[in-house]
Amino acid sequence: MARKISFINYKGGVGKTSLIVNTAAGLARLGKKVLLFDLDTQSNASIWLLRLERWNKINATNEGAILSIFDPGTAKIRDIVFRDVVEDKTGAKVLPGLDLVPTNFNLVDLENEYAGDPKVPHYLVFQRQLAEIEDQYDYILFDCPPNILRASQCGVFSCNEIIVPANPDALSLIGFTLLVDKLGRFHQVSASFRQAAMGPAAQVRGIVFNSIKTGVDIEVPKMRMQLRMNQFRAAKRVAADAKIFQTQIRDAMVVRRAVTLGLPVALLAQESDDGSQESVITDYRRLADEIIRMGPIGS
Repeated sequence: MARKISFINYKGGVGKTSLIVNTAAGLARLGKKVLLFDLDTQSNASIWLLRLERWNKINATNEGAILSIFDPGTAKIRDIVFRDVVEDKTGAKVLPGLDLVPTNFNLVDLENEYAGDPKVPHYLVFQRQLAEIEDQYDYILFDCPPNILRASQCGVFSCNEIIVPANPDALSLIGFTLLVDKLGRFHQVSASFRQAAMGPAAQVRGIVFNSIKTGVDIEVPKMRMQLRMNQFRAAKRVAADAKIFQTQIRDAMVVRRAVTLGLPVALLAQESDDGSQESVITDYRRLADEIIRMGPIGS
């Protein structure tokens, strides 16, 4: 069974999309088959990996975006997967193993206008379609917005694990606390729709400190986050093995340049103007390896 992991924190601006895109690329470069869902209406992951030329066509027509499985409801997830999504400027596939289900700005309509069938909620529609293809993958990652509204619910209901991107600040700690609270409430609402074959309901497995600037001491924020994690673990509100990941991701200009080039950081040249690129590539590779080594829940 594929490991299904949502990346989410109730605090925005933590570098979630750069973390999930480069982690997905790291897993693919380690030989894993990865499917990345962009569930954030800002569409940052989709624009990054598709580049504007391909993404603009989706945004103009809504065809091929996640919303199309709900409205008009004629598409299926299996029909809108971009296989081996990363291409160079010539259109050549340069990262086999990384697939994408993109979104566009119209995903906001899922929150405001979609009615659906109350007996078959949107997240169940999503999960049932995902179940048709999940055996094709080793990892399925969900890029969720900083909330547990309808779009995020699709990823959270379908996954078993949650990784929380965080910055070394008080707001990330507050966001983590809110996430655990809202997660518990959603599990109560959605419990009657779960089936045993789906595995356990999503639990926080870990926190990744991301976009750490040079010279910033993160020991005090890390200590506070660890204390909160310990409290949640004792109360059985996160996974029994939940932890702060050993791998920390440094801030680097090259990550922003990678977005402009439409490539994950690992596919760029090994040197950069600020001298930090190689270390950031190493960070993402180590995080992918750490995720693999920790195994699924209960392993």
